[in-house]
Amino acid sequence: MNEKLDTREQILHAAMERIMHYGYAKTTMAEIARDCGMSAGNIYRFFASKIDIAEAMARKLNMEINAQNAALVRGKGTAIEKMRRFHRNAMTTTFEKLDKDAKVLEVAEVLSSERPTFANEEMAQERVYLVQILEQGISEGDFAPMENPHFIAEMMQSATMKFRYPQLWSRLTLPKLERELEGVMDIILAGLSVPITSRELLNAE
Repeated sequence: MNEKLDTREQILHAAMERIMHYGYAKTTMAEIARDCGMSAGNIYRFFASKIDIAEAMARKLNMEINAQNAALVRGKGTAIEKMRRFHRNAMTTTFEKLDKDAKVLEVAEVLSSERPTFANEEMAQERVYLVQILEQGISEGDFAPMENPHFIAEMMQSATMKFRYPQLWSRLTLPKLERELEGVMDIILAGLSVPITSRELLNAE
């Protein structure tokens, strides 16, 4: 790691420590700079604003989820099993992170409002894994052939958004969310066994 990356990681670490303790709104760039032993002006060479630091924090945390998803897709199990685990793991991991500390939820809410493109990029990455699971299911005969797996993956995300970012959409407990997710997945998986084209889905509106 070169010196520039070292400094960036130092800033990010200090920002995470302060935000997790005081909260996003009560943290300033000057305070982060002071924690790093540098001038406020110097910190702007690495992060243009506090929201940029928040986004970098979220990307760092989401790397864990993406690594889990990649391992799940490569691992053993049927496509049906993987599809259930994929959604259950995403919900549980996110719920526990947001439930553990209100400061994380605050950052998530700020990003959702001020950086919608960040969430869109994360959803696009998740679709890569969903499509791979769908393609496995098709090849193994668990899912019916489909015209456009990418479209199906996108619609699955729309149907399960409540479970991907649970505390941003509801105030239900984790057991209640798990019960709802199982029911939704039963319906989705049953539907995946029936041949349907994206045109038929669009015409059904």
